[in-house]
Formats: sequence, structure tokens, C-alpha cells
Amino acid sequence: MTTFIDAAPAAHTAPPSGELAIDARGLVKRFGDTLAVDGVDLAVPIGSVYGVLGPNGAGKTTTVSMLATLLRPDGGEGKVFGYDVVRDAVAVRSLVGVTGQYASVDEDLTASQNLMLFARLLGKSRAAARNRTEELLNDFGLAEAANRPLKQFSGGMRRRLDLAASLIDTPPLLFLDEPTTGLDPRTRAQMWETIRKLIAGGSTVLLTTQYLDEADQLADRIAVIDHGRVIADGTADELKQSVGLSTLQLTPADRAEAPRVAHIVESVLGEPAALSPEAARITASLHRPSLVPDVLIALRENGIEIEEISVQKPSLDEVFFTLTGRPEADETTGPDEPES
Repeated sequence: MTTFIDAAPAAHTAPPSGELAIDARGLVKRFGDTLAVDGVDLAVPIGSVYGVLGPNGAGKTTTVSMLATLLRPDGGEGKVFGYDVVRDAVAVRSLVGVTGQYASVDEDLTASQNLMLFARLLGKSRAAARNRTEELLNDFGLAEAANRPLKQFSGGMRRRLDLAASLIDTPPLLFLDEPTTGLDPRTRAQMWETIRKLIAGGSTVLLTTQYLDEADQLADRIAVIDHGRVIADGTADELKQSVGLSTLQLTPADRAEAPRVAHIVESVLGEPAALSPEAARITASLHRPSLVPDVLIALRENGIEIEEISVQKPSLDEVFFTLTGRPEADETTGPDEPES
């Protein structure tokens, strides 16, 4: 769903000076007896990509909706470029754009007609709307299908059109709520490149996603939300380090040397080394990465050749599972967030 927050054809409100695009403190939202968001704090620097991870029903979409003025908070405070999302809602709406999880394109129009319509609603002249439509159709690989009825579009093509519509008038702050859900890998990669271009152009992006590699690739910082609360916040590397150490993995060229390799690794690192007899792979915790060259020197001095060596950091999958207690594909949903 592409949401045009401000229907009036007006220029964006100038963001006030400051360092934060979003400053949310203690945001709360209830739906009847359900506490969907329970005191969320977010600090999103201007010009960054801020990732929000969480299982279905965690409160991600509800948080975005409050910050975009689509829902009124029941508690706490949210500011966008210094403007309060309740008291200064009109100013906030002129500064943000929202792309949600469901396509909002008109089935009775072609791709070109949809983009022209959205551009005209945003106040662009006919010529400017036509130029922007052509640019976006080319950028999203839809030029050849520009005049095709949407009933002939695949799900991925519809999603690409919806994303294109959200970028007709690029706002200073863009909320992307699981923007690549349902896209094929090639189109996802194209969208990632589009997000990078937005940042290079000075925009700020808040990205909710369940694709952990997407957050790893794009986000400068990541917040993990579960049961309506932020349970972790940091860079991808900080979150990975918070759940465990890196590991050193080695495989000798001569599989029969594996026990000797394990002994040498233990003596250099001062850590127990696990040996997988089937793969002849040795694995050890790496408290001090600076010792890796010492391991290689010791192996060479003992005449042992190594076929493969790697240092493995904990993955975001492990972070997600450790923090939430379930994998990212958990199907539990809340009443307010059927898909997030």
C-alpha cells in the first residue's frame, strides 16, 4: 500500500535543524484489551537507514503508523524532524511517505496511468508527471509493460509498481513497511539499490522487514521489536556480538592431520577445539581475532597445509532467534498486524 499522507499539492515542510529524523519515546498503542505497542523508543539519525526487525504481530506496523500520523498514540511522544506527530501532524505529513504491505494500484488502469494519476494527485504538472512516470517505469523494469492491463501483471510486478508510486515525490523521510515481500531476488536487489540511492540523495529510511539479510545489507542500525517493546538496538555487528563470539573454522588438506590441527589450535587460542570427524573440520571460539595469524604460523611450522579457513560471525538469524526465542518466519500474528 502506497500512502500519500498529504493530499494537498504543497511543497515539503522544511525540516528543522537537528540530528534526528525520528525521536520516539515511550510510544504506546492499545487496541481494546491488546497492548500492541508498549513503550517503544527509537532514535533515527538523519540520512540513515534504520531497520526494524520483529516477528509477526510484534508491533512494527503499528509503530510506523503512529510515527506517520496514521494512528494516534495512546501514550508517549513521537517527533519527526522535531515536529510532534500529534500536535504538528500536518507538518509531519508533508515530510513523510509510507509504503505498506499491500498494493494500492488501481486494477482498471495501466501501470503508466496509475503513476500518472498519483503524480497528478501530488500536484505535478502533466509534463512533469509524464517525465517522472517514464523514469520510474524504466527504473523498476516496467517500461515494456507500461500500457498493459494490471490484470496481466504478476504479483511481483504489482509490487514493483506500488514501490514506484511511493517514490514519485521523494520525501525527506520514507517509511518502507516490508517493501520487498513477495519480490524475486533480482527485483529485491533492484529495490536495495533504489534505497541506497535515496540515502545518497539525502533521504532517511525507516525499514521494517523480516528478511534478515535485507537488514544486514541496508541498515545502519537495527532495532528488534517483540511483544510491542524494543528488546535490542545497535548496528548489525553489535547485535551479532551480543549473542556470541566469532568462531574460527579450519579444514586441513590432509584429513588425517585433523587431530593435530585441533591440538595446535587449542594450544594457540587457549580454547577447546571441536573436531568434526566426517568433514575433518576444526571449530574453536575466537576471543582474540589477532591470534589467527599465530595459528597459521604454528600450523606452517608443523608442516600442515590448510585447505580452508574462515572466521564466522554470529548471523542475524541467530540474533533474532536468541532475542525473540523463535525464528523470523514465526507465523504468530496480532489482531492489528496480520502480516508484520
